Amino acid sequence: MWALRAGPISVIIFFVAHVVLLIGLTVPDKFVFDEVHYVPAARQMLQPTMSQPMLNPMHPPLAKQLIALSIHVFGDTPFGWRYPGAVFGALSVVAVYLCGLVLFGARAPALAAALIAFLNQMLFVMSRTAMLDIYALTFGLFGIAAFMKGYGEARPHRWFALAGLAFGLAAACKWSGLFPLAVVIVIFAAVRLMRRWGTTFADADELDWYRPDLWPEFKGRHFIACFVLIPLVAYLSSFVALYGLSPGALIEAQWRIFTDNTTTAIPGHTYMSSWPSWPFLVRPVWFLFDKVGNDRIEAVVFLGNPLVLWPALLAVAVALRDWITTRRRDAFLILAFYLGPYLAWALLPRTLGFIYYYLPSATFSSLALVYALRRNNTPRWLLWAFAAVAALGFVAMLPISAAIVGTSMETFGRLMIFQSWI
Repeated sequence: MWALRAGPISVIIFFVAHVVLLIGLTVPDKFVFDEVHYVPAARQMLQPTMSQPMLNPMHPPLAKQLIALSIHVFGDTPFGWRYPGAVFGALSVVAVYLCGLVLFGARAPALAAALIAFLNQMLFVMSRTAMLDIYALTFGLFGIAAFMKGYGEARPHRWFALAGLAFGLAAACKWSGLFPLAVVIVIFAAVRLMRRWGTTFADADELDWYRPDLWPEFKGRHFIACFVLIPLVAYLSSFVALYGLSPGALIEAQWRIFTDNTTTAIPGHTYMSSWPSWPFLVRPVWFLFDKVGNDRIEAVVFLGNPLVLWPALLAVAVALRDWITTRRRDAFLILAFYLGPYLAWALLPRTLGFIYYYLPSATFSSLALVYALRRNNTPRWLLWAFAAVAALGFVAMLPISAAIVGTSMETFGRLMIFQSWI
């Protein structure tokens, strides 16, 4: 019934976001940034017999299979490469809306969260580029929404199973899709440990992030089914089309992904940046910079809307304070799914990092902003005033977010506030 009530608004959100993302999708008509890796890999999957060597074996196949399906349906054109990303980008906005419904229990703040997530520029740019991250993000957000919906229920089995399925599909797009699942495992372990210790809060209430009676009927075997077996089956199913049911081939494919993603022997890159710098938008990634006239350029930069993502850091701090002082469940969940996928990068031995790795946390930060702007007796208009300011920032960045808009060198110079952005 919850899903049915959310359905009509979700359809409208999807339709509007989808239409906006389609505008100028085919510009430029050549590869942008890492499309040069993923589109050829998708093309290879369409061959009657898989040629060797396999292209881009360092990432799981699901996102590339979705790109391949689009190429098969719409043709080997920029539209065919990028269309499924636009679909999943619109779905990710819907997923943020569902997360907002769970956290805030009302449509207006959930809509505001979805709108702000769209306006943060990162989601917009990634949805219009044939890369893997938007697919992992979308499945991950739906998994988070399902997990949060089941969090406060006595029998969360159905929601947790759906979350596990979504997390498995996210990982089948890119291994970073495992990060939300890792957050869930840590939460479950913390709850079980505190319960074993007999932990109680003196002034406990229903909105605490932890209670001794949390999920009373959700046993260890249910956890294994929901967050181990279901994700594993969903993840491995994407490999069957490429490798069949051969255990040896499946294991070898996982080992290849592991070695390629954990090696430290990776050369530097012009746009590389370290994880502590991502929330501060220190170093963007230029997907495209082409001169098309005497004073006209087509540019696509993956940076993020400063009018959204810088204030989001204050909002996260507010959520952290509230969790520490009042143990609020909504503040806890916001922190868990903002910090978890972000700080996970600090644990990896990779020396090569890019700001687009921050995409899941940046998208989820819209929920932190709505949370902070709705605290206590904050006027309702303040939230929508912030959304309007975010829209101004989004419009200002359109010349360097959508190649179809284009810009002049003068405008480019005004937008590049810091030398590190160039």
